[in-house]
Amino acid sequence: MGTELINVTDIFGENVFNDTVMQERLPKKIYKNLKKTIEEGKELDLETADVIAHEMKEWAIEKGATHYTHWFLPLTGVTAEKHDSFISAPLPSGKVLMSFSGKELIKGEPDASSFPSGGLRATFEARGYTAWDCTSPAFVRQDASGAVLCIPTAFCSYTGEALDQKTPLLRSMEAIDKESLRLLRLFGNTTSRKVTPSVGAEQEYFLVDAEKFLQRKDLIYAGRTLFGAMPPKGQELDDHYFGTIRQRIAAFMRDVNIELWKVGVSAKTQHNEVAPAQHELAPIYTKVNIAVDHNQIVMQTLKRVASQHGMKCLLHEKPFAGVNGSGKHNNWSLVTDDGINMLEPGKTPHENTQFFACADLYFESGKSICRSAP
Repeated sequence: MGTELINVTDIFGENVFNDTVMQERLPKKIYKNLKKTIEEGKELDLETADVIAHEMKEWAIEKGATHYTHWFLPLTGVTAEKHDSFISAPLPSGKVLMSFSGKELIKGEPDASSFPSGGLRATFEARGYTAWDCTSPAFVRQDASGAVLCIPTAFCSYTGEALDQKTPLLRSMEAIDKESLRLLRLFGNTTSRKVTPSVGAEQEYFLVDAEKFLQRKDLIYAGRTLFGAMPPKGQELDDHYFGTIRQRIAAFMRDVNIELWKVGVSAKTQHNEVAPAQHELAPIYTKVNIAVDHNQIVMQTLKRVASQHGMKCLLHEKPFAGVNGSGKHNNWSLVTDDGINMLEPGKTPHENTQFFACADLYFESGKSICRSAP
């Protein structure tokens, strides 16, 4: 069976406007200003943003992109995007130029009236703003529409109410950083300057044949089965878990991995899960807002590639009765900018008071969550 050999190190992150690309393409002063914004939250001036936008556009066009989008996470549970092309108004000669300004990079104004707000405001209050999350790298997504420059953004109202999932996440990261540094100083740590939550979000999913999927209206409309007889065999023998991956599924997983590696998602582990036709993909942990963006990319890629292989990917947490559902285990920790994992017990855990304090806080917060659960 002929399968093209790939070198992962050659393709990993090739469609990401990452730190390496920025160092190569941005003037030194502009690069330093952007790094200060990313690392210290310094405000980015429009002149700097214009240079970044120009280089980002040129890089994206080299990748085949014709459009850009502010890619955000409204309260719908899936990502949202509006594509704008790089073309400008036609010149007198009839030609067009490709342009992308710093203002267009930093801020967008999509209509927010048709997005849920959780009751924060009336429907007629249509104005919404997307704001560039420069701590999560932009990437070029290649699909049936061609190539699109995707710019991760937050989404909020004119008066600052969060209309998305990312804005509260970014605010919580700031709060965790502030309070964690305060506690670290009490333990005598005077060197760490930033504390960041990190997450490795495992993604479980089911794969079903597309032809069989289309015969089930409940799967089409609800993403899960609502009626029907139990299968003659479920997961009683535990023979599917970590079993040999079938060739059709292996080919699907290979294509998923290639797509993810190209956009900088560090897909690490893949295996059969407990339930029949259930599988798992796990990435290497990373900064929490990037991990959330990556998980959205993972889910979209799983569904898109499954269709290309004549299958449907089910991401519902309980698509079938009588067998395991799909979880999304979030392996969460706190890491300082100088490499200290605050939930790592170390070689002498009985002497590691910092770890015990973090573990105790985690345990106490867990109890309160359990008490508040229905």
